[in-house]
Amino acid sequence: MKHIYKITGMTCQGCRTKVENALNGIDGVSAKVTLETSEATITMDKHIPTEKLQETLSAAGNYTIQMSGSHKITEDKQMHNHGHQEHSNSVHHRHDNAPLKAHKNETSGVYYCPMHCEGDKTYDKPGHCPVCGMDLLKQPELKQTTKFTCPMHPEIIRDQPGACPICGMDLVPMGVDLEEEDKTYEALLRKFRIATVFTVPIFLIAMSEMIPGNPIFKLMELKYWNWVQFAFSIPVVFYATWMFFQRAWQSIITWKLNMFTLIGIGAGVAWLFSLVALLFPDIFPEQFKTHHGTVYVYFEAATVILTLVLLGQLLEARAHGKTNSAIKELLKLAPNTATRVVGDKETTVSIDDIQKGDLLRVKPGEKIPVDGSIKTGEAIIDESMISGEPVPVEKKIGDKISSGTINGNKTFIMLAEKVGSETLLSQIIEMVNSASRSKAPIQKMADRISGYFVPVVVLIAMITFIVWAIYGPEPSYVYAFVNAIAVLIIACPCALGLATPMSIMVGVGKGAQSGILIKNAESLEKMNAIDVVIIDKTGTVTEGKPSVESVVSADTDFDEKKVLERIVALNSSSEHPLAQATLRYGEENKVKVQPISNFEAVTGKGVTGILKEEKLALGNQKLMEHVKAKIDSELQEQVKAAQKQGKTVSYLAVGNKAVGFVVISDKIKASSATAIKKLQDEGLEVIMFTGDNEDTARAVSGTLNLDGFKAGMLPEDKLNEIKKLQAQGKKVAMAGDGINDAPALSQADIGIAMGTGTDVAIESAAITLVKGDLNGIAKARLLSHKVMGNIKGNLFFALGYNVLGIPVAAGLLYPFFGILLSPMIAALAMSLSSVSVILNSLRLRSAKID
Repeated sequence: MKHIYKITGMTCQGCRTKVENALNGIDGVSAKVTLETSEATITMDKHIPTEKLQETLSAAGNYTIQMSGSHKITEDKQMHNHGHQEHSNSVHHRHDNAPLKAHKNETSGVYYCPMHCEGDKTYDKPGHCPVCGMDLLKQPELKQTTKFTCPMHPEIIRDQPGACPICGMDLVPMGVDLEEEDKTYEALLRKFRIATVFTVPIFLIAMSEMIPGNPIFKLMELKYWNWVQFAFSIPVVFYATWMFFQRAWQSIITWKLNMFTLIGIGAGVAWLFSLVALLFPDIFPEQFKTHHGTVYVYFEAATVILTLVLLGQLLEARAHGKTNSAIKELLKLAPNTATRVVGDKETTVSIDDIQKGDLLRVKPGEKIPVDGSIKTGEAIIDESMISGEPVPVEKKIGDKISSGTINGNKTFIMLAEKVGSETLLSQIIEMVNSASRSKAPIQKMADRISGYFVPVVVLIAMITFIVWAIYGPEPSYVYAFVNAIAVLIIACPCALGLATPMSIMVGVGKGAQSGILIKNAESLEKMNAIDVVIIDKTGTVTEGKPSVESVVSADTDFDEKKVLERIVALNSSSEHPLAQATLRYGEENKVKVQPISNFEAVTGKGVTGILKEEKLALGNQKLMEHVKAKIDSELQEQVKAAQKQGKTVSYLAVGNKAVGFVVISDKIKASSATAIKKLQDEGLEVIMFTGDNEDTARAVSGTLNLDGFKAGMLPEDKLNEIKKLQAQGKKVAMAGDGINDAPALSQADIGIAMGTGTDVAIESAAITLVKGDLNGIAKARLLSHKVMGNIKGNLFFALGYNVLGIPVAAGLLYPFFGILLSPMIAALAMSLSSVSVILNSLRLRSAKID
């Protein structure tokens, strides 16, 4: 039985997930919870009291559950009505067994923090994370189709692109939100350009003081150039980078101190100090003035810091945008339209209009629109985008087919059985989306340091002010203020902001030179901590394409060349991919193609034909039985031995006798064994997941001495197995190349895609091996180790000068030597720390990772 309940207390998708998981934890209950309507659709094996459901939800959080309606319906009334009819005062309560139609756009308008500061919490409007201040990202919508309209005539709406029937203009997509993630990047790019335009002149003006006989002073005095710097800094501070100050303030009031806290305080104080110095220069002691009589200003330090941080945010936004690219690639697999058959009439309909039970015609080369089965006809379906296996599969009446797979060269009619979100393709899309969002973000090392560094620096600045105000010479409050400001300026985290991105930038460049494409900094850090490497078989361990391994003769009258000649002749009339593999092999061996007559393809068995006067048959044992060809026991044993190794074998019969066979396999890459041995020597456990059969998987595993394997794996199986390993506390890296690997690649701590694989796998992964070589995994680990060591060195350089300079800035040396920190020394310290970080980062260019 099925019931609808009202849930109160849910505020976000995280709540929805928690409630749904809690209800599904009850024996005999299958629950689906919708946030938009605050309803739970619960299917029960037997009646469960509402009190029992409430107990479960109370344990999960502050949630309440009641029958859908204006008031809670008592259990007595439910029992009185036998669970089929509700009290007349309540809203209709559904008990039908028909499946509920999923809410269209159920995931639309869902935003989340890319750093997952509040776990799975989501928002229904764009904005900034209240904890870290990062721009919220929109969860991709799982739309099946895109409508097209005319920009001049919006009343024209079509399912496919084309020309407007009124004005002839090209139709444009309407309501497409797949580029939502690019909006943040574009906004940051625009702000970065503005910041750069105004920061560069400020920097040049400030640095010109180091030029003997400064030429710009001939135009006007330094005090006027300071006003120019101030004017140029306004759009940088109050427009392009104002968000950093907002985030800094947010971090302070929530006490979630991070990089933005340091940036906001450091750059803000430097800018305010410079403004005060510009407006009230006479309140400052002589030590803080130039020989021109002006006070040193820090407009260039403030704007350069802010612009560099903005660059880092720009690069990060670009990386986050890639997360949803996998969804876009998956959505491209589903066609927009399908051909529906009603009686003798065929009409083109939108994929959203397809209903269960519809008959659909699929033509050669078309993508399967929804999940279903073949009603009439037969086909060869390329399922590589779903299964990852390269060999297309023969399908006949009654066989299941999946959306997104590609029909071969035959026409057939299918029965629609699963539509919309129920299709396998939609489920894979949802798994990729969920796995991407469920990742716990790594806490940046710089942010961990900031958590301690910021309050310590602020405390030292406060102590400095108090001590100087009480014990300092007159004007004591001016000295107190100036020295407190000096502490904050010397602690300004210019180099700290560079420490991580510089190493990452150089490390990523180094990786690219070695064929390792790295999506973000997190993947580099996590790569160094993995325990288990999961590898896919096809296209990862193997080459990913069928090829002839050998041609074997079993008759003295037909040597291997003659066997191959007849195989090539027969397959020259076949469109089957395995036939194409034999034709390529024949071409390599310079076999001339001879004409065949009476060619016939026997579904599920093989092909037959006549070469001159010889009756030929090429196929499996069933075909040999069909043509009544005798197979010698020795020949049969040879074939069985090859089949146990998971290879595809086709007999060749001439007349009524099998005279040989061809072995077709997906070869193991030459580098796979070496790479796997190298990973195992480093203490890593290497396991293979494959959608292939048990025999093939066992043979490959034995050849490569793997630590284990699992065969017959569907996308969700791979995903669940990785979750199990992670639940055991293991850090998992997954290497794969197919669309079927995409959910697992997203769920793994590190997803590693073969560059020879699909776009979806590459977009779902954190690391891509361009050459498709497993040796790249070992290289990536070594690169990770070197980059993380480099970042730690950068953090030392970034903070070393600051830590040494803070006591001097506080005036610790003044009682003994009369020394106060000169603004030039503060500027020099910041410059030296930045130069040190840059030079240390550049050392990675010469690092050896082979």
